[in-house]
Amino acid sequence: MSDSECTTASAGRALPATQPAAPVPQAVTTAPWRTSLELTLLGAIWGASFMFMRVAAGDFGPFPLVEMRLAFGALVLIPFLWRARAQFTRMLWLRIAGIAMINATIPLTLFAWAAERAPAGIGAISNGMTVMFAALVAFLFFGERIGGWRLLGLITGFVGVAILASGKTAGVSVAPAALAGTAASLCYGIGINLVRRYLTSYPPAAVAAAALTSGALVIAPLAALNWPHHPLPVASCVSALLLGVLCTGCAFVLYYRLVARIGAARTSTVTYLIPLFGVVWAWLLLGEPVTLTMALAGALILAGVALSQQRLGKS
Repeated sequence: MSDSECTTASAGRALPATQPAAPVPQAVTTAPWRTSLELTLLGAIWGASFMFMRVAAGDFGPFPLVEMRLAFGALVLIPFLWRARAQFTRMLWLRIAGIAMINATIPLTLFAWAAERAPAGIGAISNGMTVMFAALVAFLFFGERIGGWRLLGLITGFVGVAILASGKTAGVSVAPAALAGTAASLCYGIGINLVRRYLTSYPPAAVAAAALTSGALVIAPLAALNWPHHPLPVASCVSALLLGVLCTGCAFVLYYRLVARIGAARTSTVTYLIPLFGVVWAWLLLGEPVTLTMALAGALILAGVALSQQRLGKS
């Protein structure tokens, strides 16, 4: 967020927003309808982050907007960090700060930059590539098998990105925004693997809070230098606040509850909902059109996500 935040992975599966490494599932008895409702709510919240970025990015600019998102998100999660503060040594803080640059600060800035230049749906659709990039990075650098189904998923997803980049809005190419969103998803894919290998032994909510805090501190000088001098519309201010509090902080709390209840693999099905909600919110509330290239690209990227999550035994 969008959006966005540490991203998580489990058993080769990944969530496309910046979620921290998943805790171990626990046996919790809950009505099935409640889990479905919370998964849908989480997809709706993370999908809305692209709409909020679209509203606020033009007035704030990428750096100030990302600073607000990281800072407000961190404030929501600070209690988790406070409870686990004894585990956070200076070296761990440095490690988290480095990973947060790849897994939060850079991709969120790219998405905010893209939101200035193209409809919200472009960022939401390109964000779907996170799962496939996570599998590709794990294969190239960490020796994990990719398998035939996942390879087909990668190819399908890249075709979807090519189609997405070929589209236009009001006669203007969306290629720069689509490529920025794809680059952000690549950062998430790298970050997922780093989080999974170096940070999973620590409380995930506390790691997320530390990542958001360090990311906010790193980008603060750039945000200060680029802080807008013109009056900011109320809609942009509210959108920036919701990006941090709702789409980052509160969404993480909901995410942790789901992973603890049903596991990371099932929670990762929210991947399919984020692009859909991103496009629907932008169409419903911002009046942005859904073009043929967006629909086709979205279908191909979601198909790629489905294929990339096939078990290796089926490859």
